[in-house]
Amino acid sequence: MENDTSVFSAPDVAQAIEQGLSSLGLARDQVRIEIVDEGRRGLLGLGARDAVVRLIPIVPGSKSTPETGPDVQPEIGRGVKFEAGHRTIADKDPAVAEPGYELSEDQVAETARQVLDELLSKMGIEGQVSIRRHVEVTAGESPPIVLDIQGDDLEILVGHRGKVLNALQHITRLIASREVEQWVDVVVDVERYKERRAKSLRKLAMHMAERVAQSAQPVALEPMPPNERREIHIALRGHPAVTTQSVGRGDDRRVTIIPKRS
Repeated sequence: MENDTSVFSAPDVAQAIEQGLSSLGLARDQVRIEIVDEGRRGLLGLGARDAVVRLIPIVPGSKSTPETGPDVQPEIGRGVKFEAGHRTIADKDPAVAEPGYELSEDQVAETARQVLDELLSKMGIEGQVSIRRHVEVTAGESPPIVLDIQGDDLEILVGHRGKVLNALQHITRLIASREVEQWVDVVVDVERYKERRAKSLRKLAMHMAERVAQSAQPVALEPMPPNERREIHIALRGHPAVTTQSVGRGDDRRVTIIPKRS
């Protein structure tokens, strides 16, 4: 009967359909196919999700034949009709994505946390990932999602000048954004390393600014990654006696503190 539906999953839609047809012992023109979830290949093997289809056997003479069923669209090159279905997120994900459904900030943050937790597991690193709610932001900016990793012997996640941590943050952003289908601003920290580093950089900026103001000579700081250079620029943005600019290329790019002309 047509109400006897069966759901099948596989790495992609085509495989799920073929497995379903084989299991039911039916041909393509004997079922109505509803795509529940198109699936996702993931990035670097992470965030992957199987495709899910529902096969509904067609009763001869039924009003909902492939040619007359509601909201159908052909599979390219195969002449098979699919009923428009809905998309879902796997059970382990924090929400179900229905048409027009918008994830809440908490759901997006939890998705990002799960992505980072899975990355750490793939790396063989034990650590607890928590979501930090309160962070300092510049006026007019939206606060990012801050994920803090806590555990033992996590120095390896920081790396020289924070390069490993920045790479981990970049990958987490990409996968989380792909999962929720919108850009997710994620900051990944290890036992508040970035928070402590930011405070240290702001203190350094003010100290060097006073030196430049007194000597009237510019001072170039050590090379820093973009997020650290930004801390220096923000710290001295309203300074009455100095201004800042980034010079150099690549890993050698650094902030120069310059006296203002009177």
